[in-house]
Parts: sequence; structure tokens; C-alpha cells
Amino acid sequence: MKHALITGAYRGIGLEAARQIAKAGFHVWISARKVEEGEAAAQKLRDEGLEASFVALDVTDEASIQSAVQTVRAHSEVLDVLVNNAGVYPSGDGDISTLPASVLREALEANAIGPLLVTQAFWPLLQKSGSPRVVNVSSSAGRLYDMGAEMPAYGPSKTLLNAITRQFAGLDERVSVNSICPGWVRSEMGGQNAPRSVEEGANIITKLATMDSPPSGQFLNDAGEIGW
Repeated sequence: MKHALITGAYRGIGLEAARQIAKAGFHVWISARKVEEGEAAAQKLRDEGLEASFVALDVTDEASIQSAVQTVRAHSEVLDVLVNNAGVYPSGDGDISTLPASVLREALEANAIGPLLVTQAFWPLLQKSGSPRVVNVSSSAGRLYDMGAEMPAYGPSKTLLNAITRQFAGLDERVSVNSICPGWVRSEMGGQNAPRSVEEGANIITKLATMDSPPSGQFLNDAGEIGW
């Protein structure tokens, strides 16, 4: 059985992606900072007849990341899919001319540095897979070609995540590494006025996790490749 790990997967897009990937025949690792909520999410999938386990993981804490690697490795020496979904939209992210450094640091730590460290830590397990994939959940807010003055912390943090995607994609041609934009999704982060469901947002993640011969080094949404 193949194994997939999804960060920030106790709710929203992450949980739905875990459900879809598990339905494709994977054992999924639900990871989250919040232990009680994460364990409940994994149990929910098990109650649906799916293969799921919980592993505590705070993407901003290097000790937590290393502990998660050891937990996963104790069950499998191979990780086939890593989905870097965990992220934040920091409060106070309003105006670049007055943006506090603390707000920018919060966004960078969770949305870019965290996925970098998690991918580094799981890289040896991914390289043991016959078809390894990394899916980084980014956003159109990180696109440089049409970036405006909105979201001066969140947007650039996703731009850096996209650069990290390109760097890893160029490191080993065997490993498929892509950024995706799930769109504006009805979730705790996106709010209830968003036009897309979590199921729709998770579809592109599942596609890249399970398709034959996936691309690498691309920025994608449901419609295909999009600009950086």
C-alpha cells in the first residue's frame, strides 16, 4: 500500500484531500498541530472504512517535524506523496507601507519555511518511492505577473513557496514537485462566501497525487498550468 502525508489535514481542503487520496487506495497520514482535532479527523476517515493515521506535526517546529518523520518511518520506510497544505493567513496583513515585520515572519514561517523543512525532512523517504510526489498548496495571490498591493504578507509567502517548488523540482527528476492553486474555497480560511467547495479545491491535489506520469515544476489549477 502506498503512503501519503498531508499537513494541516484535520479540516478543510487538507481533510478532504486526505479522504480523496485514501479512497484511491493510499494509507493517509493526517498531520496537524492540534492533536485532539487531528486524531478525530483520522478516526472519521477510519469510520468511513479508509486507511488513516494521525501524526502530530507543527510545520514551524523543527523538533516536531523530526518526530513526525520518526513516527512515519516506524510504519513505513517509504513515503509516496507529501502534501504541504498547512498554512496561515495572518491578521494585520493589510498595507505594505505599514506591514509589521512580525506579520510577514508569521506568514513566511508557516507558508514557505515550514513546507521547505517538512520536504527536506521527508525527502529520504520520498526518494525510496517508485513514483514520489510533492504537492505544495499555494495560491494565485503568490503570482508575480499580476500581483498588486493586496495581502503583502500572505501573497509573497506563497511566492516563496513557488520558488521552493521550482528548486525541489530541479533537484531530482524522479520526484514530481508542483505548486497548486485550489481557488477560493469555503473553509475556515476562505470563509463561507467563497464560490468553491472543499471537494473542488482538493481535486487538483488528488489528481497530482494519484495520476500516472505527473508533471513537475509546474503551477497548476483545475484548468491546467497557470503563470507564476
